[in-house]
Amino acid sequence: MIYRIVHRTTYRYTYPVSVGNHVACLTPRSLPLHRCERQELRITPPPATRTERVDYFGNQLTFFTIQEPHKKLVVEARSFVTIPENAKPWPGKSLPWEEVVDLLPNDRSAAGLDAYQFCFESPRIRANEEFAEYAHLSFTPGRPFAEALRDLTTRIYTDFKFDSKATNVRTPTEEVFRKRRGVCQDFAHLQIACLRSLNLAARYVSGYLRTYPPPGRMRLVGADASHAWVSAYSPDSGWLDMDPTNNVMPSDGHVTLAWGRDYGDVSPLRGLILGGRDHTLKVGVDMKPLDCLPERSKRQSV
Repeated sequence: MIYRIVHRTTYRYTYPVSVGNHVACLTPRSLPLHRCERQELRITPPPATRTERVDYFGNQLTFFTIQEPHKKLVVEARSFVTIPENAKPWPGKSLPWEEVVDLLPNDRSAAGLDAYQFCFESPRIRANEEFAEYAHLSFTPGRPFAEALRDLTTRIYTDFKFDSKATNVRTPTEEVFRKRRGVCQDFAHLQIACLRSLNLAARYVSGYLRTYPPPGRMRLVGADASHAWVSAYSPDSGWLDMDPTNNVMPSDGHVTLAWGRDYGDVSPLRGLILGGRDHTLKVGVDMKPLDCLPERSKRQSV
């Protein structure tokens, strides 16, 4: 599957912003079975400075500074991503989850060391006994890790209601757990908190989700979504992705943008501004499947 993705973010400020320093995390990752063929970041007003670097987790970041007064900022990321259908099958067998817990601290392989850092708390995700008790309903004694992970995903999907007005980007995971409602970011944070409360390794994945119009309706440009899901690690199976918002294993309809400890590591756009006062924010995502890549040089505009 080949996708053309356009992610457009528009800030409108009440008063002019004199200087803005920003970081964009909007380049899809290239993985063995998931490749970003090319990507372009269009910024208006044009930045005075712009640099690229890879962060600690391997995500591609763009740093830019706007030094002219402006009341509107538009950042548009255009990407082409190829991803095979049903690229990674779910493992038929896996270790008992308690064995995974025992192996993680002693695994000195590169993969094991990388995974172990995701066992610990992060700024937006705290482990506690309440999360552990909820997780233990799925992670019963001797149960295979992959089977327990799928069960926990299904329970979160069943027990929690999607409600875009119930939370905001700063809502603590403990509050989400009490309210039993939230959005994809909240459900990903919750599942990670449950796994880490059992000393399992789990990371936050941001990306895009292809959506489908209702039967008989036209596809609306810009109606697709930024999304978030969870990736959990077992030494015998590697990283296994699960989407608790939709109760599915991400496949060719999910495009991975970045990953980190929690949302704070992979926010699509963040920064500091001088001036502006209040602002409004509008985000639109268009994820369109293509039959093939357009015949253009990777250095050309997408």
